[in-house]
Amino acid sequence: MFHSIKHKMDYSILALTTVADCDNVLAMVEKEKKELVFKKLSLEHLQENYASNTIEVSAELEILTAELNAVNMVVAALPEGEVKEDSIKKQKKLEYKLFLLSNRKANYGAIALLEKEFNIARVMRELEEADACIAAVAAQKSKL
Repeated sequence: MFHSIKHKMDYSILALTTVADCDNVLAMVEKEKKELVFKKLSLEHLQENYASNTIEVSAELEILTAELNAVNMVVAALPEGEVKEDSIKKQKKLEYKLFLLSNRKANYGAIALLEKEFNIARVMRELEEADACIAAVAAQKSKL
């Protein structure tokens, strides 16, 4: 979905002049990497939920819309009275459900799903950068 741009930061690795300096940087980056891995897993879980909710909400919207259309026709054809009043109540309930479901679709729709995918792609880039930094610092450490 996203085009990969291979850009790695040039680090001031030569400024690390002791094994202890390297160990400190490695510990810092490893800690950050663990947090990024957790964030990635959380985002992937959200993405899966959004994808399945998007399908469910769309199907439910179709059913509710069809039901509301049928009730609208019944209400229009009924003479005044208790049956019509009951049908109008049902109509209002369906309209409210449709309203809530439409709002839910906005929260779980294609745009929200794309946002989750974008966030995952960003975290993946951050993980790649963490790996590049770890490799550079480890190489410097091995020279000391």
